Order: sequence, then structure tokens, then C-alpha cells
Amino acid sequence: MAPVSYESFLQNKMQLGTNDGFEPLWIPDFLFDFQKDLVSWAIQKGRAAIFADCGLGKTPMQLVWAENIVRKTNKRILILTPIAVGLQTVSEGKKFSIECERSRDGKLPKSKIVITNYEQLSKFDPNDFIGVICDESSILKHFSGTTQKEVTRFMSKIPYRLLCTATAAPNDYIELGTSSEALGELGYSDMLFRFFKQNDKAKWRQDEVRLARFSNPNDPILVANGKELGGNYYQKLAYRIAQQIGQWRLKAHAEVPFWRWVASWARACRKPEDLGYENDGFKLPPLQENYHIVRAKSPPDGMLFTLPAFGLGEEREERRRTLNERCEMVAHLVFHKDPAIAWCHLNSEGNKLEKLIDDSVQVSGADDDEAKEEKINAFLCGQARVLVTKAKIAGFGLNLQKCANVVTFVTHSYESYYQSVRRCWRFGQKKPVTVDIVATEGEQRVSQNMARKAEAAAVMFDNLVKYMNESTILKKSYHPIKTEVPSWL
Repeated sequence: MAPVSYESFLQNKMQLGTNDGFEPLWIPDFLFDFQKDLVSWAIQKGRAAIFADCGLGKTPMQLVWAENIVRKTNKRILILTPIAVGLQTVSEGKKFSIECERSRDGKLPKSKIVITNYEQLSKFDPNDFIGVICDESSILKHFSGTTQKEVTRFMSKIPYRLLCTATAAPNDYIELGTSSEALGELGYSDMLFRFFKQNDKAKWRQDEVRLARFSNPNDPILVANGKELGGNYYQKLAYRIAQQIGQWRLKAHAEVPFWRWVASWARACRKPEDLGYENDGFKLPPLQENYHIVRAKSPPDGMLFTLPAFGLGEEREERRRTLNERCEMVAHLVFHKDPAIAWCHLNSEGNKLEKLIDDSVQVSGADDDEAKEEKINAFLCGQARVLVTKAKIAGFGLNLQKCANVVTFVTHSYESYYQSVRRCWRFGQKKPVTVDIVATEGEQRVSQNMARKAEAAAVMFDNLVKYMNESTILKKSYHPIKTEVPSWL
């Protein structure tokens, strides 16, 4: 292997710094007016993000964006999608006469627009593409850090980039740094230190975590910074999660600049009205959310009654302990003639539900990509009435609006819940949608956390919409410094 100079090493790690947008060459009439505005803006930007809600037509918008790049450069575009969404993208391409093909083995088809799923990215060479589209880009946070970095690195030298998702930062504003870095804007760390402040107590809190984590649960007294700590308090939280609680907050003077900066590379749209258009044809049907509290047949060992679970360990134990009761409740809720989706979190839940529900099909992580698509298509074609699966498998991008009945277990992940519901409750759905949420007596804190995240997501979209027309661009500069080898080497 030939040696690589230090300058070449740095160049390979740097993001492309040019702006490659251009005036649109083709804006078809099949797009709605608000979609035309979003696509035109994204083409002019060259590298942009469209945060549009479910059912607002992100697939035709990204296909038109890709077709414009192809007509401009006569080079290939790669579209990355979640599993099973690729088939729908190809179908949409045929519907709108935009040529696109799938590839799972890294081979390049005749079409200039190539579609694959995120898991197959390593089989492709970034030098073969002039542009990349990440469909449901928020799914990146569900992958390992290695895969997330791989996607960002793959995109770093590609001139044209587009991110499309309905949940831009479902858990915290700092997650917007992932999208920013992928587009070549501020890196994640740069964003944090420019706009956010580490809470004064963060370092002190981390010291508490370290001490408590290594303490003996039977030794209740530890002292840190003059404060007595319960030895088993932070043991019940994962260290990584505990140290990040309340760690970052927006600087008081940076809130408006932050949202203006995000609006310089992203556009948000929950409904056409956000962009100044009428909502005709884009009205959601009624949504009925029902909470069902399941009581275990017996209390936990050594307890007279069930207490709220504290920490991830106790919550996992609560789910394992109440597996039968919770699954029996789900089977009861889908005991009707209409199509339904039962979202689960654990393999044991999926296996149990598949046994309890006769006319169901389970899509599990053990299935290969082809099997997953076949089972999902079986549900869409009416060969199975109930689909049992996890949100991380089929909860992103799929159009499942033939179904209007959703059952799910409560979860800390607002994004998983939101995406699961919006597979059915989306623009284009004609029926009222019923969502049944199953929780146990011990999962009170999980429900409260999900409600908090829902409120935070609403605030984020409100701010993005508010500042879209007052965007602030932060220009990057590159100052090359010649590297000199020390005389003592």
C-alpha cells in the first residue's frame, strides 16, 4: 500500500466546501405548488434537507430533485432508503415516468438514479455518484456510530446531497447536528460549541454518576461535593444516558441565530399552510389515541404491589415480567375483521403475538431483506390481516394507509412512536385512525417521557417554520498551513 501524505489524509477527512446549486431545469406539473417550492429551493441549494411530514410527497420531490441533477450533470444519483421502501420508490418513479432502478450488490444499473437500502452502502463507491439522497434520514441515529460515520463519510465529497425525513430531531435539538454534518454544514461538535452551553452542573453530575456507578447498593452513603448520594441511584441508569441528562442547552442569546442557521439549510413543512398555501387535499382524518394499563397477575418478587419502574434495567424487567399479560391485551385489541398493525419492541413480544393472532405475519430481524419485503407485501395485498413487527424494521417511510388500526407498546422513543403511527395516519388516509397504546402500571415514567418529547418536537417545528424566511448562512473558511517535519525526527 502506497504511503499517504499528511495533507492527503486531512483532505480525505474534509467536507466538500463548494456550493453546487443551480436553477431548476425541470419542475413537473404533477407536483403541488408547495412541493415545487421545496424542490426548487433544494436544487438551488445543492445540499439541503426537507423535513416534511408523512404523506406530503417526499418521494416524488426527491425523485424530481434527482432527475434535475441527472439532466444537469448526466451522472448518477444514489438514493438510500430503509428496507422495503425501495420498492415503493421504484413504483413512484414509474408512476411519474422517472427512470430509477434498485441495486443491492453494488452493481450499477443502466438507470442514472440508483436505489439501495442503508445496509448495502458499503458495496458502493462514492466516486460513481454526483449526488446522494437519504430518505428518512433520521433513521441514521438507530444505526451504530460506525455506520452513521460511514454514511457521512460517503457523502462528504459528493457535491449534491438531500436529506428527507418527517422527524428531524425527535429526541433533542442537538440531534440536528447529525444532519448538519452530513450536508457539509457545521460539524456536530462545532454546532454544540457555537450555539449550546454545557450546564454548570454537568461535570459535577458526571462525577456523581461515576461514584454511584461503582458503589455497593447495600452501602447507601456516598459523599460527592458535600452531598450524600444513594449508592443504587445511578446504578439503575446506563452511564452513557445518565451523563447526558440535561448536559446541553441553547445559549440564551443564541436561540434565534440557531434556528435561523438551521433554516438556512433545511425547510420544514407539516402542512402546505406552513409555506403559505391552502391545505386543500392535505387534511388528516381524526385520530383516536387510547391508553390501556395492564395489571400483572402478581407483583414483583418481594413486593406487595407494583411500583413505577426506575431506570432502564427495571423497565426491561417490568416488560419481561408482564410479557404474557401485555401480549394478550394486544391480541384482544386486534380481534376484529379490519387490517391492523401490532408494533413490538422485543423478539419475545413478536413471537408471542404471532402465536396469539391467527391471521398475522411477523417481520423480524432474523428475516433477510427479501423475506421482509415479501411479508410486508403479503400484508399490503391482504394475504395477512395483522402485521407484527418492530418500528426499526418497518416504521420508516412505508405507506401503510390501507390500515387504520395501530396497536403499540409504550416506548421512550418518541420517533419510533411517531413514525409507527404515521405509517397509517398520514395525508391520503380516508378513515379515522385508532391507536391503542399498551402500558403496565410500572411504566408511568415512560409515558411521561414520551409526552415531553412530543412537546419538544412540536416546538422545534414551530421554530423552523417561524425562521425559514430569516435564514442565516455561516460561511466556512479553509486556511492551509504547510506541514513541517520537526528537525529531531
